[in-house]
Amino acid sequence: VQLQASGGGLVQVGGSLRLSCAASGSSFSRNVMGWYRRAPGTQREFVASISGFGRTMYADSVKGRFTISRDNTKNTVSLQMDSLKLEDTAVYHCSVDRDGMRYWGEGTQVTVSS
Repeated sequence: VQLQASGGGLVQVGGSLRLSCAASGSSFSRNVMGWYRRAPGTQREFVASISGFGRTMYADSVKGRFTISRDNTKNTVSLQMDSLKLEDTAVYHCSVDRDGMRYWGEGTQVTVSS
């Protein structure tokens, strides 16, 4: 399982970014895929997840601002981030759950500036 995230960058408060993650190695249409983030000096935290059926879950801190989606034909998961805040600054990692394990991709940096 390989996961490659992209789309991070520098954005001002209130701006938007869209992260994408491509999974390879198999089909993941039935697996939960998600996004986590780690800010400097903190532990990795859950951001959002989406099941193979499209059921979504969000951390309270991003509800109403972030939207997770997936394209099972392309094995991709995306995170649309709107109304970004300074506290959204972090390295974002995509994940896929498979056979009792959680696989992680290399992170992509998101920096929100004032």
